[in-house]
Formats: sequence, C-alpha cells, structure tokens
Amino acid sequence: MTENPPIGQLLVRLAARLEAVSESPRLDAEILLGRAIDVPRSYLFAHPEDVPDDDALLRLERAVTRRLAGEPMAYITGRKEFWSMELVVSPAVLVPRPETETLVEVALREIPRDAAWTILDLGTGSGAVALAIARERPLSSVVATDRSAAALEVAQLNARELGLANVRFATGDWTAPVSEECFDLVVSNPPYVGTRDQALARLGKEPAAALVAGVDGLDAIRVIARDSAAILAAGGLLALEHGAEQSQAVADLLTSLGWSDIACCSDYSGHPRVTSARRAAFCGT
Repeated sequence: MTENPPIGQLLVRLAARLEAVSESPRLDAEILLGRAIDVPRSYLFAHPEDVPDDDALLRLERAVTRRLAGEPMAYITGRKEFWSMELVVSPAVLVPRPETETLVEVALREIPRDAAWTILDLGTGSGAVALAIARERPLSSVVATDRSAAALEVAQLNARELGLANVRFATGDWTAPVSEECFDLVVSNPPYVGTRDQALARLGKEPAAALVAGVDGLDAIRVIARDSAAILAAGGLLALEHGAEQSQAVADLLTSLGWSDIACCSDYSGHPRVTSARRAAFCGT
C-alpha cells in the first residue's frame, strides 16, 4: 500500500503540475491544498511533514482537475479579492481583475468624500466596481445594472455580505432600466474583447457575454457612449474600461458623439485602461 505524501512534497508536485495553466502555480497549489485539508496557508508552511488523509487528497484531486482544465481559481474557490473586499464569484460573472481597480480610482477621484452623489455602474457583474465605490463613498448612492439575473444575484449577495445598503440593483441592458433617472457619474467595465481575439482561448470558462463585444470589441462601448449622455447631469463624467490597444478608438468614438474633456488613465502595468469624458448634455434633454 502506497503511503500518502506529506504536505511539503505535495506542494512541490502540485506546483509542477499547475505550471502549464497558471502564472502562479505555487500559490495555486497552496490555496487548493489548504482548502482540501481545511487549513490556512500558514499551516502548510508550519507543518510540511503532516500527511493528508485519503478524503483530503480526493478533494484536492478534484480541484486540481478543474484547474488543469482551465477553470479560474476564483470559480474553484468561489471567492476573489478586489479592492480589499472578498467577493463571491461564480461562472455567471466575470472574475474581477486587478486592472479594473483603475476604474474605481478614476471614479473616486471624481466623487467628493462629503457628496451625496448618484452613481451608475453599467454591467456590474459580481458588483465589484459598484460595491467598491459604495464602500468608499457611503454618503452617495450607487445603482448597478446587468442584463443577467444570475449575475445580479451574485452582486446582491456580495452587497449583503459586505453590509452595503447604499447600492440598488436593476435588471436590463445598459441604461434601459434607468432611462428616466439622472446620475452624477456613470462607470462601466463592459465587454471589450473582439470575436477574433486570441485571448478568448484562455478565457473560455468565463461568460462570453461579459467578454465579447463584436469584431472589434467596441459594440458595447458604442451603445454606452451613445446612451449615457441622456442620463448624466450637466458636466457629469462617463468612465469606461477598455482594452490596452483600444484607447484611441474609444477616444475617437467619444469625440464623434460630442463628448469632451476626453482623458485616458493607465492601469498598474502602465497599459491604457480607462477613458473618461464629459458632455454638456443633461438629464431630460
């Protein structure tokens, strides 16, 4: 009968197996093993000689099989950190990315700390952006829309877990559910991957509706840029996340639709990531 390997050996073997699918195989190995044994990662470092039992190894192998098939760690663990918040995630929503924190930063620079603004997050998914803004600006109110009822269920669960009462959710395409309302700021991390983009091969486990937006990846941004002026207060800001190679195309689109004060902000990696703009139009015009 073969004895089960101790934790130290398991981590080495797991990391080697995960190298083909992960940019951080050792971290993935530690998280998956810790979950299988039901211990924190710190326990693994302190007890490398401990030997997991058969049930733990079975749970571990099931999780590793999912990871080797390309499933994101966030879907396996059911959690993802964003803006120092631990969010529930599921295959119904896009996994929140670090670069999307740039969108939150742009929004927070615009919203005064003592203001009671109304902010709209279009295509909220897990609620990451809306909830980060709501937490940082508790006097303001945030409305978050998504056409996916399953995604909104995840976002609402996150709002409850975080105890955020200044967020309201609405089901529907982009601005449609709030077409009669008025906002001081509109933000969105819409789909912006083109249908022929090679990146789709590694994103296949995430919802295509949250990723793909036409051949050039700009279909959703076109709709948002066209419709947002009608629900923005005079001088209000629109802030859009987009691909690193799309900043000029987004700026050109906004210019053609009458937006002004167009500016682009780079993410932590130095890639153009969020473009903002203003328009003189105001709600009801």
